[in-house]
Amino acid sequence: MFKIINWKREELVLSVDLPKDFQENKSYKAIVICHGLIGSRVGVDRLFVKAAQRLTKENYVVFRFDYSGCGESSGTYGNYSMPELIEQTKAIINYASELPYVEELILLGHSLGGATALLTANTDKRIRKLIQWAAVSDPYKELVQIFGEDYVQTLDHVPAIDFNGYYFSSYYFDQMKNFHPLEEAAAFMGNVLLIHGTEDEDIAYEGLKNYKKSYLKRSYGNVETDTIYNANHTFSNGKHYQQLIDKTCEWLQKVNTDYY
Repeated sequence: MFKIINWKREELVLSVDLPKDFQENKSYKAIVICHGLIGSRVGVDRLFVKAAQRLTKENYVVFRFDYSGCGESSGTYGNYSMPELIEQTKAIINYASELPYVEELILLGHSLGGATALLTANTDKRIRKLIQWAAVSDPYKELVQIFGEDYVQTLDHVPAIDFNGYYFSSYYFDQMKNFHPLEEAAAFMGNVLLIHGTEDEDIAYEGLKNYKKSYLKRSYGNVETDTIYNANHTFSNGKHYQQLIDKTCEWLQKVNTDYY
């Protein structure tokens, strides 16, 4: 099922994946998936499509959407930054929370989407469960590493830089300097699952350890971690993906019980 969610002057394309035996008069837990840098609701090697297929079998409703300028959504991605990514995520949360069959919303973020999910959750009391796959922990620093520091510095002289056909303004990077997910982690009062691959070529595996340290400073909320050995950033290997989704479903089952 496809929907168009209006955000400012843009149209965000949303896919809603429903369990096979879905009934509108029943209540379901739902998962909102936040993709990463210049990603889409499909995901690299269909990561999010495969995840939705498994999660709906586990009786979850899944909301997958394209951030503005990505996938099929309108707009220019690099004209916006973290404040707008949070706003767009909240627009999807607002839509989903008004559906009569949604009883709870859980955020699942991958890469930059992992940081966005946390930062969004800290501004929205409706979110009490968070899943971060290979999450960015220092947006500005890690994005500059991906783009190349010298290349980013050319924004002092040009209005935008081209990265894989996407154009990024200085606003995008300037705003990222203002967000520090590792510090924000200590403020999230909910349950968290962190998963990262040891051979992540884009976002260092050490980010998982740093996030865990921050979450452990909290007085409330559990944090669980899982390491997938030899997995890359997008868990593209079949065996690695299976470990990723199995662990995610196992954790979801656990946090939905009274003893967790």
